[in-house]
Amino acid sequence: MRSLSIDILKIILAAFVVCLHLHILRDSYPSLSYVFVNGLFRIGVPVFLIISGYFFFFIDDISRLKKWSFRIFLLYIIWSAVYIPFWKEDDRFVLNILFGYHHLWYLIGTFFAGLLLFMLRKIPVGILTAVILFLFCSGYAIQYLANSHYFNGEPDTLLNLFPTYRNFLFVCFPFLGIGFLIRKLEIDIKQKPSALVVFISVGLVVFEAFLNYRVFSLSRKESVDLLFSLLIACPLLFLYCKNIIIKTDSKILASLSTAIYLIHPLVIEFVYKSNTITSFQNVVFIILLTAASLLLVFMNRKIKYLL
Repeated sequence: MRSLSIDILKIILAAFVVCLHLHILRDSYPSLSYVFVNGLFRIGVPVFLIISGYFFFFIDDISRLKKWSFRIFLLYIIWSAVYIPFWKEDDRFVLNILFGYHHLWYLIGTFFAGLLLFMLRKIPVGILTAVILFLFCSGYAIQYLANSHYFNGEPDTLLNLFPTYRNFLFVCFPFLGIGFLIRKLEIDIKQKPSALVVFISVGLVVFEAFLNYRVFSLSRKESVDLLFSLLIACPLLFLYCKNIIIKTDSKILASLSTAIYLIHPLVIEFVYKSNTITSFQNVVFIILLTAASLLLVFMNRKIKYLL
């Protein structure tokens, strides 16, 4: 039996990622757009990773690790091939192969983060927690130096490459590890945060984004993937939804969330970046994304490893 509440959460998280990549409200309300795109919507990927880390706890031998890693890596290869027309002539060709094109960084990042977590899964909880926090803080520091343009010249260019801080080590491993620890320590059984606590923690994410925008004056044209408040809000949101006990036998919502995540850049390209659709773009986008995602879910039943 699956958790329906978690599957619904995945749909919401996928919608967050889509809105993030659309830079929603950027032209009409730039300030509000910033706290959404570099605040609220940044909850999406970390919670996905926490969910994956929670179930990664059951990857406890080499045979299961091989099966898990094969599925993730094959998914990465398939979708990298799908998107190859968009990155084959890119100046960052090698980076796209090693770290993933656009949203596909999540797949290759999860792959390597899982391998690292498997190697470290038996170390004491305190040490693993310290490693998680150290790596997250390291990534945050690199990102902050990049977005504040603390250095000039080549160091600044290097820091502002997404793979420098948005990778398996500084993003994927910390949140995958948090999910793993939640299951290992049975925190989901012992702790049941209220809706108010979750709401406040999510508010902290928005507030931190506001501080980045108004107080720290980070570049408003660059992404902020790492926020300290995500370390609080994302686990709490997962725990809250995990403790809403609604069971289902269907995988369709979970598969649909994956499909939305994987295919939405193609639909964005078709609707917003070509001259094909000129009227009612938002409505057309929602309809096409829903239809394409559902089609992908049903195709996956015939052609395995699409999702």
